[in-house]
Amino acid sequence: MNESRREALAAAAPVPTTASSSTAGSNTTNMAGPGTGEKDEAFSKLKDKFMNELNKIPLPSWAIVSIAFVAIILVLACCFCICKKWIFKKKNKKKGKDKGKNAINMKDVKDGAKTEALKDEEDAETGLTETEKEAEPKEDQKLGKLQYSLDYNFTENTLIVGIIQAAELPAMDMGGTSDPYVKVYLLPDKKKKFETKVHRKTLNPVFNEQFTFKVPYVELGGKTLVMTVYDFDRFSKHDAIGDIKVPMNKVDFSHITEEWRDLQSAEKEEVRLMKPV
Repeated sequence: MNESRREALAAAAPVPTTASSSTAGSNTTNMAGPGTGEKDEAFSKLKDKFMNELNKIPLPSWAIVSIAFVAIILVLACCFCICKKWIFKKKNKKKGKDKGKNAINMKDVKDGAKTEALKDEEDAETGLTETEKEAEPKEDQKLGKLQYSLDYNFTENTLIVGIIQAAELPAMDMGGTSDPYVKVYLLPDKKKKFETKVHRKTLNPVFNEQFTFKVPYVELGGKTLVMTVYDFDRFSKHDAIGDIKVPMNKVDFSHITEEWRDLQSAEKEEVRLMKPV
């Protein structure tokens, strides 16, 4: 009896364990299957469908790959163009603002140019040029005038220059006067120079002196007589007040010439002569 019971228990014991294991396995498959299995099945279906569609296209695989590559390049190029246009729009807006500022400045420049043009028109109406404007102050500066005489001795071939007097000379000294004298020479040689006496503290000196140059008449036409009035200074250079230049080819020596002429601005010539008073 005991043995029969043991055999019955031994035969009956494995049955529940297999049932529980089978139920557990079914539970596990039921727990994991619905989530991942459905996804894998959907993906595999899409993949199979895509591959079937590709297989239907009558092109080799390398052609399909190249078409895809070109399509990607076109998409990137379109994106680049859009970005470029957007950047240029911003730049154009900034340029528009800058142009507005520059337009104001250009307007001011144009107004200034108009005023300058009006000034030029006024100057044109008056007939004055820039050089003449600059020369106006010099013309107003009076340097005085000199009276001289010219004569030619045909028998002795000599030119006789008379320095008669000067008038209205400018004051060169601190005391409001000058110490004038006249230097006489012929250009272009400058070989022989004559000087008058110095007249102290006067603006209207009377010289009444004559000087003789030995010059053949045939050579006289190429000479120029220069008469320069200086202000004498014992301890510094003598200041040139003004000069007169007379071309000999324009002088009529058939008679004695005597005239007044205004002094012109003389070239600065440093002279340091200790002339006797």
